[in-house]
Amino acid sequence: MTTATPPTPFTDPTPAERLERAAAALTAHGFTVEILDGVADARTRIKDLLPEGAGVFTGASETLRLSGIAEDLNDSGRYDAVKPRILAMDRATRSDEIRQMAATPDVIVASVHAVTETGSLVIASGSGSQLPGMAGGAARAIWIVGAQKIVPDLDTAMRRIQEHCLPLEDVRARAAYGSPSAVNRVLILNAEHQPGRGTVLLLREAVGY
Repeated sequence: MTTATPPTPFTDPTPAERLERAAAALTAHGFTVEILDGVADARTRIKDLLPEGAGVFTGASETLRLSGIAEDLNDSGRYDAVKPRILAMDRATRSDEIRQMAATPDVIVASVHAVTETGSLVIASGSGSQLPGMAGGAARAIWIVGAQKIVPDLDTAMRRIQEHCLPLEDVRARAAYGSPSAVNRVLILNAEHQPGRGTVLLLREAVGY
């Protein structure tokens, strides 16, 4: 009699060798990759990477919220923060302007839902509003990624999104917006063709979901 392999919990920090394997694969695919110990290091590194006054758009992300990075970027006054300006605009009359501002910022700072050990970034979205900037609309992109998001391959990445991320995001969306979440769009970045555009900060600790 064999014992079934328990499902991957998708919450525990990945072992160091898997984190390093993902970092090496991302680097081979054109991303700039740094492995940092945790949130405090990421907050410091972001300040080093972004010059004062840079136009920055923060993607919707529990990683950014829980780490304090969203607050650092949007509320410190150090940067030209795009998101607060968007939130202050009338969506009924300025929807085109909002869409363009979100799609083509100088820099987008966000997270992902999974990083594969084969070197791909995977991001799911309900509306898709933050995906154009990540895909290429922003001049630069920086992703902060907790160690629990490393998965072996794209199949596991999609399973992580459906089984782990979506239920948690659905709870958040219902509380925040009064409506359910859904995986309506998925962006897979297999490589970065423009040197220096995409930076991935991989953390040794878990943060976000």
